[in-house]
Amino acid sequence: MIRILLHGCCGRMGRIISGIAAEDPSVEVIAGIDAFGTSSGDYPVYAALSELPGETVRDADVLIDFSTAAAMDDLFAFLAENKVPAVICTTGLSDAQMQELRGLSEVTAVLKSANMSLGINLLEILLKEAASKLASAGFDIEIIEKHHNQKIDAPSGTAIALADAVNAGLEEPYEYVYDRSGRREKRPKAEIGISAVRGGSIVGDHDVLFAGQDEVITFSHRVYSRAVFGKGAVEAAKFLAGKAPGYYDMQDVLR
Repeated sequence: MIRILLHGCCGRMGRIISGIAAEDPSVEVIAGIDAFGTSSGDYPVYAALSELPGETVRDADVLIDFSTAAAMDDLFAFLAENKVPAVICTTGLSDAQMQELRGLSEVTAVLKSANMSLGINLLEILLKEAASKLASAGFDIEIIEKHHNQKIDAPSGTAIALADAVNAGLEEPYEYVYDRSGRREKRPKAEIGISAVRGGSIVGDHDVLFAGQDEVITFSHRVYSRAVFGKGAVEAAKFLAGKAPGYYDMQDVLR
């Protein structure tokens, strides 16, 4: 059985993961960490990582993080000290935080993905191939992402990951453009426009448009429940437990 520490256990995604783990006999959440929560009854909850009993830390096979970027400093220090493999699902990390996460992968196994969905990760593979064929044929590339009005980062980490997948299929990378309001010129060829929409309770919509002369090809992904991210996180935790130090992503889980 895979024993999990759940960082951010009382948030929306933390509660979803708790429910998924409770129904999966191959995993068990042995402790949760959340500054704003209390025990759910299924496992003990601590306000900070520093409050975890040493025995609990030693028993843990992997940590799943669904918290906030502001909580990363304490988490990174904990991982560096205890070398617990970690699935990092929090989005909106700064460049410095991403660099620190890369450094952590030298001492413990780290899995980071902008999106834990199987569909999105398969879409990245398809986009790489599509871009290699369509960009050279003159197709412009635009990404439109839509999320609920409580999401604090924009554009989404998934939108950036999709743009990265497109760029991976190109001979020369395109520039990412988030706002065209300050310029008056025709659209340059070598750019990917990324637009963010925030409203209502949209869980997550992503459209990647390849717009050519007289035709448009659209790759779309819709999420109807956040459970898809929780399922992906649990599968990632199963994959990561026992792995050697290194930097992994959902593509590794799918292989």
